[in-house]
Amino acid sequence: MNAFTKINNDPRQALITGVDNIRAGMLGVEGSEHPMHPMTHYADWTNDRLWFLTSRSTTLVRELIPRARANFCVMDQKAGFDACLIGMLSQDLNREYLDALWSPLAAAWFKGGKSDPDLTMLRFDLTEAALWCSSTGVLNYGFEILKANLSADSTPDLGVHHVLQF
Repeated sequence: MNAFTKINNDPRQALITGVDNIRAGMLGVEGSEHPMHPMTHYADWTNDRLWFLTSRSTTLVRELIPRARANFCVMDQKAGFDACLIGMLSQDLNREYLDALWSPLAAAWFKGGKSDPDLTMLRFDLTEAALWCSSTGVLNYGFEILKANLSADSTPDLGVHHVLQF
């Protein structure tokens, strides 16, 4: 079953599968003067939450106010999946989750290990997610573009869009 079919049958599961199949996305705080940051995410779907390991010295953390509204956007061009997750972002150095998330990837960024004084965690509590799935395939894409160009009252039908509330 492809992402296009999944989003129609079960949008929440399509979101979970899509986000879990992507290694990283772009995280940003609404209203910030700074650009979004590329971040690796760790999903906790039981609590509708994402976790991020990061440095206290980043502008994202230094300027973060408690429970700031934030966006995390992911894209998987091969699967035809895009999502923008919206929620509340806060700093939360949760040692239990840190132990569960720690890996050689994390260790490469924090030379002091789990006790590195620059290490912190961000907790992203989801409130909403917008997801899009496009029907994949060059032929289908070309057909939809051609059909739209031949008809004055038609636009390309390239996929579906759902919004989930948490």
